[in-house]
Amino acid sequence: MANPVVAIVGRPNVGKSTLFNRIVGERLAIVEDVPGVTRDRLYSKAEWLGKSFYLIDTGGIAFDDHDALIDSIRHQAELAIDEADVIIFVVDGTVGITEEDQSVARMLFRSKKPIVLAVNKIDNTKRLHDIYEFYSLGVGEPYPVSGAHATGIGDLLDEVIKHFPEHEEDAYDEDVIRVSLIGRPNVGKSSLVNALLGEERVIVSDIAGTTRDAIDTPFMFEGQEYVLIDTAGMRKRGKVYESTEKYSVMRALRAMERSDVVLVVLNGEEGIIEQDKKVAGYAHEAGRGVIIVVNKWDAVEKDERTMNRFVAEIRQEFKYLSYAPILFVSAKTKQRVHTILPKVAQVAEQHAFRIATPVLNDLIQEATTVTPPPSDKGRRLRINYATQVSVKPPTLVLFVNDKELMHFSYQRYLENKIREAFPLEGTPIRILVRNKSE
Repeated sequence: MANPVVAIVGRPNVGKSTLFNRIVGERLAIVEDVPGVTRDRLYSKAEWLGKSFYLIDTGGIAFDDHDALIDSIRHQAELAIDEADVIIFVVDGTVGITEEDQSVARMLFRSKKPIVLAVNKIDNTKRLHDIYEFYSLGVGEPYPVSGAHATGIGDLLDEVIKHFPEHEEDAYDEDVIRVSLIGRPNVGKSSLVNALLGEERVIVSDIAGTTRDAIDTPFMFEGQEYVLIDTAGMRKRGKVYESTEKYSVMRALRAMERSDVVLVVLNGEEGIIEQDKKVAGYAHEAGRGVIIVVNKWDAVEKDERTMNRFVAEIRQEFKYLSYAPILFVSAKTKQRVHTILPKVAQVAEQHAFRIATPVLNDLIQEATTVTPPPSDKGRRLRINYATQVSVKPPTLVLFVNDKELMHFSYQRYLENKIREAFPLEGTPIRILVRNKSE
């Protein structure tokens, strides 16, 4: 199941970004004591008491100004509220209730989403009495917090996770292969869906951003059940474009979490741009099987070396996806589209591949004999035992004498040896290093 989404909302200058940074543990949001600094929603993954969730930081919601920027920020916040499973409503405990707070409260009440009220800037116990007036907002119990001093955050998050949706059983059987298509707008994802299905199941348009939401399309191919998940295009932050496309990034992330295999779609006519690498990075970080699909290949002027040059460029620009197969297709002419689903089935199989523990340990022993592990100040790394702990993606644990001695280059060497021995095309491999005593 996809992780729940928590949106932080409130009027300008109540400390939403500071609270966001405290919860995610990093300074990801710009923090400045000026209204309107957070102009776009910012996403990050967070965790509390073993429960993972996406956190959305939003710009301040203002109602008394019809400036185009203020309207845009408010619209973004409304979209974040629509996407959220739980809303953290932030108010300023040093100021008290304002008309804007009341307007935000009414908007949130209409959303019918669970609301957790955070009274921010309660920096010491002497200010605790300042929270009681906020009961009159009618959105529930106020929780005193200080984003600046990191107090009260635990109690706030305890309440937030109480409202997370119960994990329901997946709607699809385990043997159904779930495939999502991601890529920046106008690379032809919807056209690919139609080409794969052989019918016009998804609206296709030359206008970037036609697909607004993730769309599940179950179908059967050569006896195998699939579900295609088409997602709205992702486009570079900061560029002027329809706000609904920004909103779609979260939908794409959640779609990937539900997938076994992700098709990273590139526009062969335009080539690789920076945003392509960012989009592909989402799939790699999600640990999904990955296939790089170069679409619109029919529109590319080619000679006998064009494809090889493009492959070399992909391998250079997407070094972290060295395991991903590359397909060149044209949704428009159906050229090589027939190669996609067989490759998806193959990658899905490798994504769920399991290595027997004795075989894995024999392989590790042989690899360490050929190339001994590194040493530091006379201490050499020793791998005592290896085992696979999960699939999708294949995840291995190496128990060692001192994990600080494991250099990333040696870990990469071991991964390469594993890939040489087993058919793991298209899937990342996660290697966790633990001390023997852990």
